[in-house]
Amino acid sequence: MLDVSVSYNRYKFIGYEFLTWLWFSIENQPECLPAAAKNLDSLTIGNRMVIEKRRKEEVLEAITIKGDDAGLEEGLLALKKGAVVTEMNLVQTMGEHVWSFNLKGESLNISSLKTPPVAPVESGDDIEGAVIEKTYLYEQVLNFIHNLFKLFIKDRVSDSWPKTVNHMKKWINS
Repeated sequence: MLDVSVSYNRYKFIGYEFLTWLWFSIENQPECLPAAAKNLDSLTIGNRMVIEKRRKEEVLEAITIKGDDAGLEEGLLALKKGAVVTEMNLVQTMGEHVWSFNLKGESLNISSLKTPPVAPVESGDDIEGAVIEKTYLYEQVLNFIHNLFKLFIKDRVSDSWPKTVNHMKKWINS
C-alpha cells in the first residue's frame, strides 16, 4: 500500500485532467452535466482560472485569467502548448439559488464558497435552522462535485476515453 503523500503526488494529475475535462464539458457538452445534480440549471466558468504547463513537479509556465468578462482564448492557447487547468472558479445555478466557488485540481479542495443566502436570524431560536440550512447548501456543492468527478472517472476508465480525448483535442485546436 502506498503512503498517502506518495499517492497524492503520484495521482494529482487526475484532478488536473478533471478540471480540463470539466472546462471542455461546460463548453461543448453541457447536456451531460445535469446528471451530476437533479435540479442543475447551469454550470459556468466564473471569474478566475489557473492553467499551468508542468514537467514532472516543476511549473514551466503559469497563466492566471481573472475578471468577470475575461476571455479564455489565452487558456486555450496554453492548452495547445500542453498545459492543464489546475484551478477554476465555477458558478452553479439551481433554480433561484446560485453558488460560486473555486476548485483546486490537485486536491479537489473547494475555497471561496459563496452559497445562496439563508433566511435572516431574528431570534436565538432561528440559529439552529440557519445552521442546518447553511449546512444543506454546503452539502449541495460537495455532492455536486463528487457526482461530477464520478462522471469524469467513469468516462476516464471507459473504452470511450480515447474518443473523448480526440474531441477535447479538436476543441483545443479549433
